[in-house]
Amino acid sequence: MYLKKVDGPRQVTLPDGSILSRADLPPPDTRRWVASRKAVVVKAVLHGLIPQSEALERYALSEEEFTLWRQAVETHGEKALKVTSIQKYRQL
Repeated sequence: MYLKKVDGPRQVTLPDGSILSRADLPPPDTRRWVASRKAVVVKAVLHGLIPQSEALERYALSEEEFTLWRQAVETHGEKALKVTSIQKYRQL
């Protein structure tokens, strides 16, 4: 079996004991961003699986968009990433 050489870790252990690996990340050509996919990308950056710059480039995200995702998760949890909940959790 051949493993592609990557910079950084192949997997990280999250505080709840679960393991997040590069295989768990959404594909780079993702167009439909549901809350669970956003949360995986945010967790990967927060826990050091991939650097933020790689996430921005890989998923063609703006820094502002990613920062909003990150703030929503840090403040209100994953449920704040749902499009139907944006009004409820939006900071004025």
